[in-house]
Amino acid sequence: MRLHRRRRVMLVTGATGFLGKHLVNGAATADWELIAPGSGSMDIRARDSTITTIRDWKPNVVVHLAYRKDRPTIVDGSRHVAEGAAAAGAHLVHMSTDVVFGGRAAPYTEADQPFPIIPYGEHKLDAERAVASAHPTAAIVRTSLLYGTDRPSPAQVELAAALRSPAARRGMTFFTDEFRCPAHADDVARAVADLAGRPDVVGPIHVAGPERVSRAQFASLMARHLGADAHLIPTGTIAESGQVRPANVVLDVSKAARLGITCRPVTAVLGSTV
Repeated sequence: MRLHRRRRVMLVTGATGFLGKHLVNGAATADWELIAPGSGSMDIRARDSTITTIRDWKPNVVVHLAYRKDRPTIVDGSRHVAEGAAAAGAHLVHMSTDVVFGGRAAPYTEADQPFPIIPYGEHKLDAERAVASAHPTAAIVRTSLLYGTDRPSPAQVELAAALRSPAARRGMTFFTDEFRCPAHADDVARAVADLAGRPDVVGPIHVAGPERVSRAQFASLMARHLGADAHLIPTGTIAESGQVRPANVVLDVSKAARLGITCRPVTAVLGSTV
């Protein structure tokens, strides 16, 4: 790829993923020249080659969205990307999650101390700390359940398949007592692009929907949006399942709102009420 340097350059990891596609194919990045290396050309688990690749491209900003649900990718990969961004003198926007928190009655602000209770949350918190150590001025975006409309999320695809097949629904449960703040991927992509141009925003920032919605309610909304029968959705409680899960994770998004960054209510987007 030859860069003409007429525009600012954004290097995006995970550009072929769900959020990555919303970012690189959206209007929010129209003013950016994009570099989107695939895992074949930049394996973020390989420290030296990752740092060298990012440094050689000399981007103005690195957006780290690459995702696999394993610790080497989540923690080590994030550290390597942060080290590469720092070596290139680039601003960094790192994607994290709400489940760095364990759940409580009150919403979480950026000042609250994370305390994950599931392995994925532990990995993501370790990644946040690795990123902050390697690139102290990075923006760390915590978001909640992502969904789409024109482009469905993997969870939406799985739900659609389950609604078509009783066999696919076996072993699937949507909890009535697990609450999150769903956010449309377009809204989060716009937020990421905005933060890419704001190196003054440092540390954690919560970007999520304004509504507290249970997993079961969220599945019901998605089913209705698909024109499917929401009564087919298997529901239950965390207690009945015997699992350990963060039951009530609500992100306080007032910091983002002060910057003009907001997400639409899921009920407004999917055209129903809960």
